Amino acid sequence: MGKGLKYIDLFAGAGGLSEGFIQSGYTPIAHVEIDKAASYTLKTRIAYYYLLENNKLFIYNKYLKGEVSRRELYELVPTELLSSVINAPIGHENNSFIFSAIDAQGPGEVDLIIGGPPCQAYSLVGRARSETRMELDPRNYLYLEYEKYLQKYNPKVFIFENVIGLKSANGGKYFQSMLTIFTKLGYEVSHFTLEADNFGVLQKRRRIILIGCKKELQLGIPKIPEFRIENSTVSDVLSDLPALDAGGGVDKYATYTGAVNNYLNESRIRSVHDQYLTQHFCRPNSSQDKEIYKLAVHKWDNENSRLRYDELPDGLKTHKNTKSFYDRFKVVAANLPASQTVVAHIAKDGHYYIHPDLYQNRSLTVREAARLQSFPDNFYFEGVKEGATRSAAFKQIGNAVPPLMARSIAEHILKLL
Repeated sequence: MGKGLKYIDLFAGAGGLSEGFIQSGYTPIAHVEIDKAASYTLKTRIAYYYLLENNKLFIYNKYLKGEVSRRELYELVPTELLSSVINAPIGHENNSFIFSAIDAQGPGEVDLIIGGPPCQAYSLVGRARSETRMELDPRNYLYLEYEKYLQKYNPKVFIFENVIGLKSANGGKYFQSMLTIFTKLGYEVSHFTLEADNFGVLQKRRRIILIGCKKELQLGIPKIPEFRIENSTVSDVLSDLPALDAGGGVDKYATYTGAVNNYLNESRIRSVHDQYLTQHFCRPNSSQDKEIYKLAVHKWDNENSRLRYDELPDGLKTHKNTKSFYDRFKVVAANLPASQTVVAHIAKDGHYYIHPDLYQNRSLTVREAARLQSFPDNFYFEGVKEGATRSAAFKQIGNAVPPLMARSIAEHILKLL
């Protein structure tokens, strides 16, 4: 659909936003990302699409099975494609290098710039935990770096994504400054609050999206059309996966134990061509954690209500603070139309993401978390060293834009252009 429309992805992360644009036919010129593991994930995704387009997907499948190493996989992909992933922090010390690396791709006219700086400085949780309310965090001002890329490449459209807290951070001054700067650059700017579960994602996730269009194009930016995959519940992303005990599963590779259901098909999370299940592995849990998990699942199954921390037997309480944070342990309820928000903290523990099956008695696997974010099953999350680690994969997933929501944005912009 969007063949010929080219974009640069800044602060790309694992590529959730980019995935939605690629699925809509846009062509990435460059991805810029500070995290090394996420940069490898972006390269592996480039390898996937290159092999798909050249009828060599069997090689990628060999990689998923562990029969081909990452080095061997990358050797089969043109160097210029892999070099389009620029692993560097965006900022005045690196911008000239990044500009040169992008220009080396011979981008010509850039149609879009997409991406949003790290959200921790703007998030409500981050501010609540910070003594300075994150006001001294340099990440607050990364939008000024974003401005430099708009000035240099002058795209027709930009997409700036961030957390809801952006609008209230520093009394709303950062947000207003962004609107002023982007408008002075010649863009008509509209902003929307999007709920991921209104775009086919089985997860509650609210985000701010700023869309800027060059004023001379006079495109107008109507509301992004919403859609749902009817009669879908969280169980749809869990039902076809093998049952595991805590600490079980493998990185590469496993087999499905159920058929493709309507949700997985409509969302493109799993297609009939996906033969190999990867990253369906979970962290081990202590006997104490598993006792708490049982109580949480049992309470949900029998009362349809959440377990409060102050309801735990004294022998299972480990935190001195029993007056707040009552929902430290939370079941990903299979019968709901959307789960709780998947955030990067899942890399530290899985207490907020308890699997709903009492008999499995564990937290979510990497693949289950990825599915709640609407990543396709053929999307592989890399670690710094070959072979993914749970923490690196969970961090990338929790920080990502759901590809299904991103696809809706991409298709909407396509219609405007």
